[in-house]
Amino acid sequence: MTTTTATDFQKFLVRHDEGDSWARAIEALLPSVHEVDRNALRIWFAFFPLALARALEESDDPDALARKLLIQGRYLLRDQIDTSHTFLYGHRFWPEAKRVATARADSFKGDGVDLAAEILAAARDAAAAAKAAESLLVAITAVAFMTIRQAGLEAFRAAPGEVSAGVKSDRRKPDAALRERTRDNGQGPLGFLRTTDKQWTVVWDEHRRDARFKMMHRQEVASASPNDTRDWSQVDPRCTVEEGPIPVQCRSASCGTCWVGVLGGAEKLSPVGERERRVMQHLGYIDTDEARPLIRLSCQAQGEGAVSIRIPPWNGVFGKLLRAQEAVAATGDAATDNDAVVESAD
Repeated sequence: MTTTTATDFQKFLVRHDEGDSWARAIEALLPSVHEVDRNALRIWFAFFPLALARALEESDDPDALARKLLIQGRYLLRDQIDTSHTFLYGHRFWPEAKRVATARADSFKGDGVDLAAEILAAARDAAAAAKAAESLLVAITAVAFMTIRQAGLEAFRAAPGEVSAGVKSDRRKPDAALRERTRDNGQGPLGFLRTTDKQWTVVWDEHRRDARFKMMHRQEVASASPNDTRDWSQVDPRCTVEEGPIPVQCRSASCGTCWVGVLGGAEKLSPVGERERRVMQHLGYIDTDEARPLIRLSCQAQGEGAVSIRIPPWNGVFGKLLRAQEAVAATGDAATDNDAVVESAD
C-alpha cells in the first residue's frame, strides 16, 4: 500500500478551507471572469461544495455518511475530473488550464500567497498557452484549483485532460453563447395575442441540439421536463421513464432531487417562494436572499421566457451537516467526526 504526501501546493489550498476563504476568493475573481462564465462559475462551486467534500474526507465511514445524507448520483469530484465543468465556456481550454495548474502545483513555493492572486496568475499563463483572452480562462482555472483540493494532485495529474466531444465541435463565440441562453422563442405572426399558451424552450445542455424541451408560459420547469419523452433512466438512475431528464421524486419542494443551476434566464423564472427558500437552505444547496438565485428547485420555478439550465450530478440533504459544523465552530468544540456531528443534528 502506498501513501501520498500532500505537496506544498495542496497544503496551501487546504489552508483556505477555514471560514469563507474560498468564497471570498471566488467573489474577488468574478470581475475578472468573462460574463459567459460568471454564472457558471458560481453554479459549479454550488454543485461541488467544499463543505461536503471535507465532511466525507473527515468521516470514519464516508459511504455511511453519504447514506445518512441521502445522497444520490455522482457527488465525488475525483470521479469526474475532466467532465464536471463541461457547462463552462472555458471547458474548451481545459487542457491548458490543467497543464498550467499542474505545473504551478509542482513548482509552488508561495507561503502567504493570496488564493485569488494565485488563480489569476495561473489563468494568465493558461491564456497565453491557449492564445485566448485571460477572462475566458479565470473560471476554468479556479475550477482546476478546487479540483486539486478535492480530488488530490495525484488523481488530477492522472486524468487525461480532455475536452468533451460536444464542446470540441462548438464554435460559438462567447457573446453568441450568452445571447442564445436567453433568446426567447418566436410565438408566430399573432404571438402578441398569446398569453397562457406561449411556449418557451428550456435548454439543459448547450452542447447538444437535442437537450431541450418546451415549457408553457408559467409552467414549472420540472413539470415541463416530461415533454422530453426519452427514457433518461438509462442515462441517470435518478430519473424515471415518465419525468424526462430532470430527476423528480415529488412536486412539493420536499425531496430536493430537482435542483438545477440557471446559466441564463434566471430573471425569467418566478421569484423564490418562502417554502422553496426554506427547503433549499435545509438541503444545503444555497442560502441567499436573492429573489431569483442561480440555484433553484425546478418543481417550484415557473418560466416566463427561455432559460438555460444545468442539472446537477447528485442530490442530497446536507444542510443539517452544515448547521452542525457551524454550531461546532461557534462553540469551539473540538469534535471533528462528521458522523457524530450529523447524528447530533438529527
